[in-house]
Amino acid sequence: MSNLFRNSLLTGLFVSSVPAIGQSLPKPQPPNVVLIFMDDMGYGDLSCYGALQYKTPNLDRLASQGVRFTNFVSAQAVCSASRAGILTGCYPNRVGISGALMPDAKIGLNPDEETIPEVLKKRNYKTAAVGKWHLGHLREFLPLQQGFDEYLGLPYSNDMWPVNYDGKPASADKNDRKFNYPPLPLIDGNEKVREIKTLDDQSELTTLYTERAVRFISQHKKEPFFLYMAHSMPHVPLAVSSKFKGKSQQGMYGDVLMEIDWSVGEILKTLEKNGLDKNTLVIFTSDNGPWLNFGNHAGSTGGLREGKGASFEGGQRVPCLMKWPGHIAPGTVCNKLASTIDILPTLASITQAPLPEKKIDGVNILPLMLGNEAANPRETFLYYYRKNSLEAVRKGDWKLVFAHPGRTYVGFRPGADGFPGSVNENFQHEEGLYDLRRDPGERYDVKEYYPEVVAELKKIAEEARQDLGDDIQKAEGKNRREPGRIETAK
Repeated sequence: MSNLFRNSLLTGLFVSSVPAIGQSLPKPQPPNVVLIFMDDMGYGDLSCYGALQYKTPNLDRLASQGVRFTNFVSAQAVCSASRAGILTGCYPNRVGISGALMPDAKIGLNPDEETIPEVLKKRNYKTAAVGKWHLGHLREFLPLQQGFDEYLGLPYSNDMWPVNYDGKPASADKNDRKFNYPPLPLIDGNEKVREIKTLDDQSELTTLYTERAVRFISQHKKEPFFLYMAHSMPHVPLAVSSKFKGKSQQGMYGDVLMEIDWSVGEILKTLEKNGLDKNTLVIFTSDNGPWLNFGNHAGSTGGLREGKGASFEGGQRVPCLMKWPGHIAPGTVCNKLASTIDILPTLASITQAPLPEKKIDGVNILPLMLGNEAANPRETFLYYYRKNSLEAVRKGDWKLVFAHPGRTYVGFRPGADGFPGSVNENFQHEEGLYDLRRDPGERYDVKEYYPEVVAELKKIAEEARQDLGDDIQKAEGKNRREPGRIETAK
């Protein structure tokens, strides 16, 4: 990118034209924002990241018209925690959210936390959430109480229902934990409008979400808007409409990814149809890596180690594409470290909205988006998992994994056709130092060669333990906040 082009972006993000002499500058026009958040989609699941046997042409076009990140990590390798991270700009354990909240959870994202839509409302944005929420199913924690003007979707994961892997009702005779789950509620606003009872019902979800997203964009084309579209898939159970069933060479998983690609295409077409594409920032990413023990119903890490539920790169490194015509140069690649927790402060910078009053952990990655090769806004990252366990730290290309009990898929046979295989949830991982530049698969421990790097990363970890704590080291931490809690919930 030329210096002239970059400087023009940095000095005039919102000015659409140069005024004549004597005229005043036009008022800044902050961009619309569409944030598309996938569920359990792996680093290798798009054509532009190496996927085989199906194509994702709309997402590939998004990459060719914008920037593709190769070192983008989710806040944590599991559902609720990762969503808390992306919406608050915080490590999930800072705001008291861990794991995946169950349908009987009494907690949720504390309404006292400021979310992306609440930040953007300071700049008069209209806001909508479509799809999976998973930050508290009780009314007090639903999207309308967290800064969104409207909501349509499921309150938690699509496998939290009284249906077995074969699509048949769960049976109390088998002591199936799913038997006690209620039918999946589809919520519009704050109210349940129908129950999702079968896989055929789930096959409608991607289309249903897409139609609501298109409607929201069309209704608010004359004012700035923020659309958070969090697909329920490719989290299992997989379901796909007749439009894409059997269309890929990779079976059901490929069919689902093709339908999601279609959905992205519908959103991009709607932006273009309404003349909004040039003033809309589109961000596409995922909550964590693939749930590998589901075999052919799981995605690909692209060769990275482990998957969902693990702090190795396969669990947290995810695809990320961003398009913003006139600001992000087409066809660029960013290899710098960035994270989902960086999206909130970046949007605040772009829209000139004030940051949340409480401490956040994200950094402004706008310079990376604009192609500033000298910029390095995120130097470190903390890999927390379980309730509050610090399992790894990263600085630049160096990653130190601490000895910890955790998930591994290695050595276990995966399942097939919707049924899960085996997995070890308490494998004792050993401490290891990995050079992710040479060894992104985290195969070769080099701590004996670089003791000075180990010492530096351990110092970062100790500072993190004082701030956020660490259950492994029995460190309390000083700056964690409580989730919202409803003790009388049933």
